[in-house]
Amino acid sequence: MDHSLTDLSLPVHERIDARIAETGGWRGEILARVRDLIHQADPAVEEEWKWNIPVWSHGGIICTGEVYKAHVKLTFAKGASLPDPAGLFTSSLDGKVRRGLDFYEGDKIKVAPFKALIKAAVAHNLSTAKPKKK
Repeated sequence: MDHSLTDLSLPVHERIDARIAETGGWRGEILARVRDLIHQADPAVEEEWKWNIPVWSHGGIICTGEVYKAHVKLTFAKGASLPDPAGLFTSSLDGKVRRGLDFYEGDKIKVAPFKALIKAAVAHNLSTAKPKKK
């Protein structure tokens, strides 16, 4: 394992870069591509490192990026509350809160619907955020 993944003194973006590099191949390419699309859809997105995986947040968690042997999974923290007219969600469909989007080798990302899903997640987070106490 790349030690930069566990070095909490490193900036988060470097840990995510290290995860992408460590993963390599088509899975690394997918993780890098979704990361780029998330930033395109929401330039104010914050990258975090929780549970030893990349997390993208804005007003709350948008999604996490998990790498498995056969696929890359994005888990949307409040996916069950989001519109998905393009049918992007492929896992955790019976869950009451989360939804997953699994990418397998050779899968093409539907860019416009994916960006719309990111924007919907941010809008949902911001609309349900509790005001901060002074």
